[in-house]
Amino acid sequence: MGDGAMNGMAIRDLIASTNAEMLRLRKWPAFWIVLGTWILLNLTFAYLFNYLAYTSGESSRMSNGLPREALLRQMLPAAVPEVFTQGMAMFGGALMLVLGALTVGSGYGWGTWKTVYTQGPSRMQAVAAVVVSLATVVVALVCAAFVVDIAVAALIAASQSQALTMPALDRSLFGISTGVAILGMWTLAGALIGAIARGPALAVGLGLVWVLVVENLLRGVAGIFAPIEVVTDHLPGTAAGSLAGAMRTVDGPATPGVLQILSRTESLVVLAVYSVLFAVGTVWLMRRRDLV
Repeated sequence: MGDGAMNGMAIRDLIASTNAEMLRLRKWPAFWIVLGTWILLNLTFAYLFNYLAYTSGESSRMSNGLPREALLRQMLPAAVPEVFTQGMAMFGGALMLVLGALTVGSGYGWGTWKTVYTQGPSRMQAVAAVVVSLATVVVALVCAAFVVDIAVAALIAASQSQALTMPALDRSLFGISTGVAILGMWTLAGALIGAIARGPALAVGLGLVWVLVVENLLRGVAGIFAPIEVVTDHLPGTAAGSLAGAMRTVDGPATPGVLQILSRTESLVVLAVYSVLFAVGTVWLMRRRDLV
């Protein structure tokens, strides 16, 4: 059999494995719970609370110290690329890390990986299919969140008699690519932790502690002990927060996790490096380690 035929067969096997993994995810309630939670939190913090603050009229300065006029602009369709990325650096990233950890880690507790490795495709194809499936889920989630936010923002614009101005195409692409880069990195980080821990519970706990606690503590220490800034400035959360911060156009307190340490280009490079390392690390670890 020639190299071309073998490569074609490998691609077909990878596609088949990916389809099987996507079917598993679609049939898994935890999958929809995590994704639905992120969409709900995104709408709640980006629109519901701000809309209630805007319509209450109790003060001329409402959410995050923004004047009512600026607060309204943040709820209109033109601001969606900025608004829907602000919660991804920490809270959205934490949820997607949980999804990655559950996707990989649950296979150990259920014995799924043993079954796949003994009856299905090669380890490389099986694990690569998980990585491809998670990447597909991230892209679909970001696009779905963007569309939902556009719809909600359009309703708010209509209710407040504002012009229905859509975001510019380049701005929309920046927002979507920002979301994919941030959530994709955290999802792959969760997958790697799930493979290291060989189970979902420990992986989820370790991941959340890192995202919500450890990185913030390290950046706080860097403010006192400057030499470690070269490390803290290139942590996964720093890169994610800086990329989200690059989308900001308003002054005032930022959403937790949103930073302005790295430039957009630097953030994208760092996130790309981490994503590749996490993906390769997951595939290598699960391929080389004895799981049977």
